[in-house]
Amino acid sequence: MSAPDTRKYRPETRLVQSGVLRSQFGETSEALFLTQGYVYDSSAQAEARFKGEDPGYQYSRFANPTVHMFERRMAEFEGAEAARATATGMAAVTLALMGQVRAGDHVVASKALFGSCLYVVEDYLPRYGVTSTIVDGNDLDQWRAAMRPNTKTVFMETPTNPTLEVIDIAEVSKIAHAAGATVVVDNVFSTPLWQSPLALGADCVVYSTTKHIDGQGRCLGGVILGSEKFINDNIHTFIRQTGPSMSPFNAWVMLKGLETLAVRVRQQTDTAAAVAAALAEQPKISRLMYPGRPDHPQAAIVAKQMRGGSTLVGFEVVGGKQGAFRFQDALKLVRISNNLGDAKSLITHPATTTHQRITQKQRDELGISDGFVRLSCGLEHPDDLIEDVLIALKAV
Repeated sequence: MSAPDTRKYRPETRLVQSGVLRSQFGETSEALFLTQGYVYDSSAQAEARFKGEDPGYQYSRFANPTVHMFERRMAEFEGAEAARATATGMAAVTLALMGQVRAGDHVVASKALFGSCLYVVEDYLPRYGVTSTIVDGNDLDQWRAAMRPNTKTVFMETPTNPTLEVIDIAEVSKIAHAAGATVVVDNVFSTPLWQSPLALGADCVVYSTTKHIDGQGRCLGGVILGSEKFINDNIHTFIRQTGPSMSPFNAWVMLKGLETLAVRVRQQTDTAAAVAAALAEQPKISRLMYPGRPDHPQAAIVAKQMRGGSTLVGFEVVGGKQGAFRFQDALKLVRISNNLGDAKSLITHPATTTHQRITQKQRDELGISDGFVRLSCGLEHPDDLIEDVLIALKAV
């Protein structure tokens, strides 16, 4: 029994109903198909399956019913034609770029990237003859100047990790497409609920499903979304032959996470906005970054391309590293962790964790000062979270 066409429904309905493949038992919850391979009714069917003439499954490295349900649900939620799930978010980023490029190609990326993403662009791709140019994502002239005849794709995070700057996806997409390049957007800090890069001109969207999509700190995962042509030309064969696959169990966990994503992200976003408002006038906070506030540096872009803020708040505690550490260590409810998008509130000090491998000069350019922290708001009562943060500030 297959699910009805749910594309006509609103996002919250698609998060619950899309992509379900029911077995002959008519189960309510999605079935977990923990299998490596599949059997065939005949030798002729096996031959047809491998030729692509029979639509059934062959091997779970590249196709599995539970993983397929997750991919279809994500595609309908995102508004994409196709999706492929991966083992981790970094696998999704690496594959989205590596699947497109060949030796001699060129990539342009915004400088505000997660440390591992920056590694892929600046250290990994050049090993295979792919050069790169890093630009200030909010300077459109730098994007234009960076384009070359061999530029294959451009890559950006928006909102950025960890400073929550916002890049104009539509304008960068126009520049890239005019140069014959594709656009890949890491949308993890916004989630599909608040931002739709494909509708703004992007060709590919990637997520670490480890974050909001799971949302409860359980499993690793990633997903790549785009048109059928983009996925078939650049992604499908790469996954089939190299194997950065999502496990069926993790896909099942992600399916369960998607059912509550809209409820969780809305609550977490409201809480993050309330925390940002409480911190805005605190004298021990020297800088505050939250998309949706009028004092955000790219407030006009946020208003144009985002439907909501973020579950994260970035802010600078006075006193540098010592001040930030005292603040974090004084927290009772919020826990120190480098993850985000969890039901539990988490905080990290990027300069010594997620971005500690980049140079001091790069951190300065990105606004990652020694006092900067990134707070991921969970599902606790917002008043409890605000009290915890304000009390901890007294230790600074």
